[in-house]
Parts: sequence; C-alpha cells; structure tokens
Amino acid sequence: MINKIKGLPLRIKMTGISLAVNMLVFIINIVLLVAMNRMSDRIDTVYKANLQLNEISAAIKDVQDSMTEYLDTKTSDSLEDYYRSAQSFAEMTEVLGDEITDSRLGRMERSVKNMSAAYLDEVGQTVDAKRGRNVEKYRTRYEEATRLYGYINNYIYSLNNERFMDNTESYREMLTAFRRFELFGNLIMGAVIFTTALLILNLTSNLMRPLRSLAGMADEVAKGNFEISTVPAESDDEIGVVTRAFNKMVASVQDYIEKIRQSAENERILKEKELMMETHLKDAQLKYLQAQINPHFLFNTLNAGAQLAMMEGADRTYEYVQVMSEFFRYNVKKGSRTVTIGEELELVDNYIYILNVRFSGDIHYEKDIDASLTDVEMPSMILQPIVENCVNHGIREMLGEGKIKMSVYALDDTACIRIEDNGAGMDEETVERLRNGRPASDEKKDSNGIGMDNVYARLKLFAGTDDCFSIESDGPGKGSRFTIYLDIKGSRYR
Repeated sequence: MINKIKGLPLRIKMTGISLAVNMLVFIINIVLLVAMNRMSDRIDTVYKANLQLNEISAAIKDVQDSMTEYLDTKTSDSLEDYYRSAQSFAEMTEVLGDEITDSRLGRMERSVKNMSAAYLDEVGQTVDAKRGRNVEKYRTRYEEATRLYGYINNYIYSLNNERFMDNTESYREMLTAFRRFELFGNLIMGAVIFTTALLILNLTSNLMRPLRSLAGMADEVAKGNFEISTVPAESDDEIGVVTRAFNKMVASVQDYIEKIRQSAENERILKEKELMMETHLKDAQLKYLQAQINPHFLFNTLNAGAQLAMMEGADRTYEYVQVMSEFFRYNVKKGSRTVTIGEELELVDNYIYILNVRFSGDIHYEKDIDASLTDVEMPSMILQPIVENCVNHGIREMLGEGKIKMSVYALDDTACIRIEDNGAGMDEETVERLRNGRPASDEKKDSNGIGMDNVYARLKLFAGTDDCFSIESDGPGKGSRFTIYLDIKGSRYR
C-alpha cells in the first residue's frame, strides 16, 4: 500500500491530502451537529409536557366559557363554539397517560384525564338539560361541571408545577451535560485541527524533504563539488524522477572527471616514457658516436682491412669497407627512432661479417627467421648489443668454434626474438645481474659502448612492462639464451 502511494503523481498526492483533511473535518462536524440536535430534542422534550398542560388548561377554559355563553344566550353560534371547544379538549386529554403507576406525576396525570372525561360528561348533560328546558337539572349539572372545572384546573396547575420543577432539574442536568459536550466538542475540534496540522506538516515534509536534499546537492554541484553521495529516491512521483535523473547526471559527471583524470595520468606517464626513451636513445647515440672515434676500435678495424687488402685484393676490401659503412651509418641514422626487426637483423648480419673478417671466421652465425614478423616494430640498437655481449662474454672466452643462433618466431600475439650462443655460459648470480640491467663484468675495450642496462631500459619503456625479455643459462660452459617479447597487435612507442 505504501509503495503504491509513493508511486502516485505529486498532484494526486496533494489532492488526496486536501480531500482527506476536509473529509475528516466534515465528519467531525456532522458528528457534533447530530449530538447537539439530540441534546436540543431532549431539552424540547423537557418542556413539551408543560406546554401540553398549558394547552389543556386553555382548552378546558374554552369549554367552560362556551358552555356558560350558551346557557346565557342559547344561540346557535355559542352552541357551535361549545361543540368545537369540547371536541378539541377531548382530543387533547386523549394523549394523557392513564396507566396505573407508582409515579406521583403519573397518578396526577391519570386523575386529570379521568376528571376531564367526567367534566365533559357533566357539561354535555348541562347543555342537554338547557336545550330540554329542564331548569333544575341543568342548574345541578352546571354546578357539578363548574366544581369539576375547578378541580381540574387545580390538578393541572399542581401537575404543571410538579413537572416544571422536575423538568427544571432535568434541564439543569441537561444544560450541564450540554456545556460539557460543548467543551468536549471544542476540545475534539481543537485536537482535530492540531492533528490535521501535524498530518499536513508531516506529509508536506515527506514531500519536501527530497526536494531540500536535492537542492542542497545541486548547490554543492554548482560550487564544483562532485564528490557527493547520491540522493535517495524514495518515491516514483515527479520528485523521484527528478532525483534519479540528478543522480545519473552526477554519476556521469563523476565518471567523466575520472576518465579525464585517468587520461591526464596516462598522458603524464606517456610523456615521462617519451622523455626517458629519448634520454636513453640520446645516450646510446652518444656512445655510438664515441665508439666511432674509439682509437683502439678503429685501429683494430682498419688493421684488419689493411691485411685483407694485401692478401686478397681491392674487391673484398671494398666489400668490407662497405659493410663497415653500413654498420656505422645505421648507428648514426637509426639511433633515434623505432625500427623493424628486419632492419635490426640486417645490422646484426653486418656486425657478424665484420667480426668474422677480424677473427678469421671464428663465429658461426645461424638464422631461423619467420619472414612474416620482419615488419614488427622495435627500438633501434637492441639486437647488436646483445650479440656483442654474447661474443665478448661468451664465445671469445671459450675454446673451439663459437656459434650464435638468431631465431624469430610467433607465440600467440607475441613476436619472440631469441639469441643463443654456445659460449662460456653464466652462473645464476651473473644471470641475475644481467636481468637487473647491470653488466656482468667490465666492458671490453672494443665494445660499441652501449651497455645491457641501456638495452633493457629501452625495451621496458617500449613494451610498457618489465616482462619483455628473459635471460637464461644452464650454467658455466653451457651457453646462454636471450629472448625478447614484442606485442604484435599492441600499440607501438614512436
């Protein structure tokens, strides 16, 4: 029932409240009016008996007067007046009580009724005797009628007085009761008015409370405070509809602000990554430029070129110098942007060629490449430093032919680049240092100058996660494996 009331429109609620209050006041007024009418009827009843006796007294006087007039004048008009007054008196006395009772008033009323009947009989006989010219008889009957007339008047007077005193006491009691009822009625009306006012106040308060809450929340929103709780919608009327709409609006604004905040935070993180990547790339480029003027590295490289020129002629020397040019040109041009896996593999090819020229083909290089992944993007100058690390810290410290295998393959939506060697391998402590981006030992004197810490840092920034590479070794003398994981479908750092 309560839920149905809450679901009613506001207009119907207000109309219902007004009708209910008016109906309550109307019912109370009707009850009080009926009670007052009943009290008034009781008061009228108190004096009705006295009025009746007074009318009987007047009627018997009319009978006596009309009889006397007829006896004096003996006219038809006086006779007609007599019959009319006698008929009226007889009808009036019929209403008097004739029951045998212990009440004094009842006995007196019964006596009046009986004497009235005897009086009418005597008066009738007197008139008949007058009309029959029986002087003696009508005189005797007249005297008897007059005597009864006196008795009846005395009885009526006494009965009237008795009833008046009795009615006066009853009237006082009823007047007291009426005043009590009047006071009680006023108290009821006051209570009804007070209760009605409280009811109206409570109902209007229940209707206005959501509006006050809604107005307060709207004022907070207007001041720019969107961190507010929702306003409870307690009904399904117009106020409930507006309240739910306001809650949805605030929730939408809060979601929008949160999205803007998250977007700003993501943009800040992206800017930081861009700055860090740019810093690392500039550091790598600087180290490459420094490596280009490293006297020892250049001396060894040019010395190998001179020996090759003396032994095999200018063509191979030209090829060697061309490969070196491509190697250094890549370092200079590609060092500040994103490249493809294919471009990085080409740099590794050139680097292995140069090393094999320098070290008489001591490094056996094998490739297993998925051609569909060569266009996947990655940071520049990543694979060559890892291969260089394999050569300097693995193959060059072993006896026999060194082997390096480059594998590129897909694993679900991830492009995997694995670099394996059969070199000296690493213990767990060395593997852990490399995972943390710290060099396993001092850099070799002919290194290009890019440390593994720089490689790992740029990989993490590019991939957006720390799980973008892995380093494994089965132990000293059992080689090592470096694996890079690149998201094929994910966003790329530019």
